[in-house]
Amino acid sequence: MHDHNEEARFMADIKDAAPEMVSAFFGFDKAVFKKDTGNLDLATRELIAVGVAVTTQCPFCIEDHAGRAVKAGASKADVAEAVMVAAALRAGGGVTHGWKAMKAISAEE
Repeated sequence: MHDHNEEARFMADIKDAAPEMVSAFFGFDKAVFKKDTGNLDLATRELIAVGVAVTTQCPFCIEDHAGRAVKAGASKADVAEAVMVAAALRAGGGVTHGWKAMKAISAEE
């Protein structure tokens, strides 16, 4: 696991090297998580973010979006359910990719 506080200081290097891209990224993120925008309420969008963060295994995003989901009105149970939905999809992906292993050895039987 990475040390977020220690490594976050390197964001300045990214910003210095690619200021327009960083600005566009943060603008996009701000638009996606704006409270009164889109069809999905903010808590739902944050719960989706929790699920995606769990599957991409980004510890910083998991912590940030779980907290933001609760602040937006999600319950502890909602966050847990988002985690389990993501885990089910990740497990399903493992099983379906297992088909490739079975296919690879099918000619050997």
